[in-house]
Formats: sequence, C-alpha cells, structure tokens
Amino acid sequence: MRRSSLRRTSSVPLMVLGGALVACQSQINSRLAHGLGSGLRSGALAAVISFGSGLVLLSIIVTLSPAGRRGARQLREGLRTHRLRPVELVGGLCGAFFAACQGITVGTIGVALFIVAFTAGQAGTSLAVDYLGISPHGKQAITTPRVVAAAFAVVAVFLTAAERLASDASLLAAFFTALALVAGSLSALQQALNGRVAAAGGPLATTWNNFVVGCTALAGFLAVSFIVHGRIDGLPHTWWLYLGGLCGMTFIWLASWTVRIHGVLVLGLCTIAGQVITAELIDVLGSDSHVGVLGVVGGALTIVGVVIALRLRPPDKPIEFTTERSIGLDVLDRTSGR
Repeated sequence: MRRSSLRRTSSVPLMVLGGALVACQSQINSRLAHGLGSGLRSGALAAVISFGSGLVLLSIIVTLSPAGRRGARQLREGLRTHRLRPVELVGGLCGAFFAACQGITVGTIGVALFIVAFTAGQAGTSLAVDYLGISPHGKQAITTPRVVAAAFAVVAVFLTAAERLASDASLLAAFFTALALVAGSLSALQQALNGRVAAAGGPLATTWNNFVVGCTALAGFLAVSFIVHGRIDGLPHTWWLYLGGLCGMTFIWLASWTVRIHGVLVLGLCTIAGQVITAELIDVLGSDSHVGVLGVVGGALTIVGVVIALRLRPPDKPIEFTTERSIGLDVLDRTSGR
C-alpha cells in the first residue's frame, strides 16, 4: 500500500474519534454551565473556562515544542508575505460560537438533539465550502455521489432527533436547535480555514491560533452576558467538568491535519459518525434517555454516508497550500472589509 493510501486509511478512525470528542465536550460544557450557575452568564463562563484551559495548555506546548515555535514563526511569516490573509486566521470565532452554544443549549435540548442539529448544518455547509474551494483541498464539484453522501447524513441526523422533537417541542427548543444548526455550518467553515492555516504553519500552531482568537471573543461575550439576568454560584468541584478544553484542542488539531487529506465533506461526515453515535451513547447511559429505534437507524445511516464519501477518490499526492484566490475567500475578504 502506498504511503498516501495508508495515510488516508489510517486517518479515518482519527476523524471519527474527533467527532466523539465533540459530543463529549458538549456534555461536559453543559454540565459545567449548570454547575456554575444560571442564565446566559453561566454558559458564557463555561465556554471561557473551556477555551481558556485549552489555551493555557496549548501555550505551554507551543512554547516548549520546537515544532510549535517553528509553526508560530511560519504563521507570522505567512502573514508578512501574504501567503496567509488575516481573514483565514479567524476560524477560532466559529469555535467560540460553538462553545457558547454548548453551554447555553445542551442543558435544555439534550446532547443528542444538539449534535443532530449541529451535524446537519455541518454536512450541508461542507458541500458549499468544498465547492467554493475555501479548504486547502481545492475546489470540488458537487457531484451526485457527494450530494447523496451529504443527504444520508442530513436524513440520519434528523431521524435521531425525531423522538425528542415529538415529545418535547417548544419555541425555546426550536430556537436552541437553530443555534446548533448555525454552529454546525460555521464548523465546516472553521475546518476549511484551519486546513489552510495548517498548510502554512502546521496543526499545532493552527490549534493555538484558534484558541487565542476564540478565547478573546468569548471574553467579550462573557462581559456582555452580565448585562442580562443570571447568576454565578462558584466553581464546581467535579474534576472532569474542566476537560472540555482538552477535548476541543484535540479535535481542532485532528481536523486541521485530516482536512488536508480528505477535504471538508469527508472530514465532516466522519466526525458526524463519531458525534451522533457518541451522543446517543451519552443519552442512553444518562438518566433521561431519548434514543429509540429511529435514533439507532439514524446512527447506522451516518456510517452509510461515510462509506459513500470515502469511496470518492481524492488525489494521491499530498495537498499543497495555494495562494490562488477562490470564490469563497473573495467573499470572506469582502465581508471582513478587505
């Protein structure tokens, strides 16, 4: 087996693992927000703690690691030479929105429904991100197999939510579900941008940049949250409630590496499999399970979608970073005022 084929095959379980970590992070951050207090400020503080702990750990690793220091220098050099544009470094804003949504919504709609809505947005937007050529994988046409693969994922995730929506439908649940859908769409964009940054500075420096940007945005969100009603009761003593940052850090590192191999759609579908299956297990093992026959069918369909996507043959050669402007990056530049 050639090295490129071996790398594609061996990276698949890592992408699924990354999805499992996202589901675990959602549960952890939700429990942390509940333990901290109530209202918007408890969810915001939970997100800051999650991102902040990851940022501290990453800063230590980057400082002590030759690869981390080299990657940070390469990012600065990429900006100086215009190999990287500032707009490509803002993927952490998408992660910040996701972390904030975890603390605010999961306690109300549950981790399974949150992940279902998140992955639906992720699968649909991944097609557009790949087609526009925002990721380092380059432009990829919207072919019938790619549409079918994404459709399997979208149908699957809605099936897993059917039982929950039927038994607990409310305007608040619908609004929180819409927030999770937006978070999933932004996640696809984040993975594409991170892939471009990783091509210039490596996965470790990319992950650190994400946490710097995301933590800065969340600190501002926390300050604003004190305007509305809520309370902070203090820090909970359960140790595993502070592992959300580690889960997020590992996922971003894995995603920024594997997106260069498979593209955003395949990465998204593999993480969907890990997210949905792990979210179902969390709900089944919890005291208030909402996973039934439709949830099991939905989990199986995610695997079918992954298999279809993986049968698409990406280029055998490693994906190289290019400074060629894509339609998607032109749009991002205009949005950012450049």
